[in-house]
Amino acid sequence: MAFQISPGVNYSEVDLTTVVPSVLTTAGAFAGTFKWGPAQKRIQVDSEITLNNVFGEPDTNTATSFFTASSFLAYGNNLSVVRAVGINSKNARANTSGTTLQIANEDVFQAAYLTGTAGSSIGPVIARYPGALGNSLIVATIDSGGTFATWNVGGVALSSYFNGAPGTSAQAAAAGATNDEMHLIVYDGGGAFTGVKNQVLEVFPYLSKGLDATDSLGNSNYYKNVIYNNSKYIYAVDVLTTAPEYATFGKPLANTNYYVSGSLNYQLQGGTDDVPSTANTQSAYSLFANADEINVSLVITGDAPISTQQYVIDNIANSRKDCLAFISPPSANVINQAGNETTNITAWNTALARSTSYAVADSGWKYMFDKYNNTYRWIPLNGDIAGLCVYTDSVRDPWFSPAGFNRGNLKNVVKLAWNPTKTNRDTLYAQGVNPVGTFPGNGTVLYGDKTLQTKPSAFDRINVRRLFIILEKAISQAAKYSLFEFNDETTRAQFVGLVTPFLRDIQGRRGIYDYRVVCDTTNNTSQVIDSNQFVGDIYIKPARSINFIQLNFVAVRTGVDFTEVVGRF
Repeated sequence: MAFQISPGVNYSEVDLTTVVPSVLTTAGAFAGTFKWGPAQKRIQVDSEITLNNVFGEPDTNTATSFFTASSFLAYGNNLSVVRAVGINSKNARANTSGTTLQIANEDVFQAAYLTGTAGSSIGPVIARYPGALGNSLIVATIDSGGTFATWNVGGVALSSYFNGAPGTSAQAAAAGATNDEMHLIVYDGGGAFTGVKNQVLEVFPYLSKGLDATDSLGNSNYYKNVIYNNSKYIYAVDVLTTAPEYATFGKPLANTNYYVSGSLNYQLQGGTDDVPSTANTQSAYSLFANADEINVSLVITGDAPISTQQYVIDNIANSRKDCLAFISPPSANVINQAGNETTNITAWNTALARSTSYAVADSGWKYMFDKYNNTYRWIPLNGDIAGLCVYTDSVRDPWFSPAGFNRGNLKNVVKLAWNPTKTNRDTLYAQGVNPVGTFPGNGTVLYGDKTLQTKPSAFDRINVRRLFIILEKAISQAAKYSLFEFNDETTRAQFVGLVTPFLRDIQGRRGIYDYRVVCDTTNNTSQVIDSNQFVGDIYIKPARSINFIQLNFVAVRTGVDFTEVVGRF
């Protein structure tokens, strides 16, 4: 109890209800090439629809990344995506004679451009994200200096999108200001976003030029802030020009007579695409490296080159030790390589030169339909293999194998680039590469559950590695609440009482055969205690998946008693 200076009653609570928490096992991670959306920033995606809305429809340059991600999302709804861009990928802007910019994401804009003006070097508006897609955007504005009744762009009437002309807001009038209101509209001038030219995308009525203007809910109504917080397509950057009369834009409302510019149109131009380099892609993957910042379990690599596969294995999976990396051989190894596939994959695996239980390799690519472009695409299988782990989690538990005819069926497969034979599968499996095959009447199936670990042990299986990831992550999260407590019999007993029910539950769900928790004076010796350490030894007998079935059919004579022959063959 706490010490008291004078008589009184004091009370306190001691929480001994701590349990081993559940941990997330279905969170995917991917960095790839897309034609739109925030770059160099983790974005949570829960479906292919969201993927499309955020990062744009696939084209020839982005289809492999898009469908790798969508393949994973066919099995689950939790994928963190980072868009990688090349250094020469630029945002489309209204002023093409000034500085070219890459504003990768909202954080970059907020830090550099939201609160200040950069003169005429950028222009009044800029596409929200890098890429040539932004060149399709047109932005139109009008204030009280324009003729609202006939306001149009390219013959498209815009007045119908607003319920009146802009003028002076009541808030501005009360502050002695005039002409603070403006309307802004964003539309798809080139039709690249919607497939329809001049399709209206966004409408922003009654924005204010006043820095401190607010709406009826108390939120900022200053036009730059509203556009920053709500637009999916643009940022408002500078005022129209550096002329003195425009200096009123962004001033507080009090006694400000805002300049009226009439109706203005801005065709965005100068947006460019640039294929990300290997360094750019690895930089995107590095956003998943810190386990304290983001919780991921399954890292997919798409058609990343071998150097990026090695980077993901070394710097994310092996470094974090709480997730698996999924890789596929290059397309050139298996597409139109009849008879050479096994040799090619063996060479790739040899060049990869990684022996680790935190990586999973598959045997190839699939042919799937691209509904956005009415064509077919070759897509690597690693998105599907990671997705099968998600599916396994949903129907059983992470410590069950994701392979086989019960849980290993791949989705959206027209055909495989290569369907390995039994001999091929034997060769690949010996190297830790999991074959994927199409079987008559059973579809396309993951036919192996090995990790890339070459050392024979329980950890050369996906289910065992995932089991221990869960055990280590969950128990370590629970154990942190023992930090700064005393290393005595009470704390040690609490730890054993914390871990034992958790392991008993996993044993009951067929994840382990047996276990033992040791946390006493045998492993917490006086030397351990004096060095401010705490030791808990957890012994696990992991459940093993069946990889080999031997069925012996023995024909016997009619008069033979089965007890005479059972066990002799």
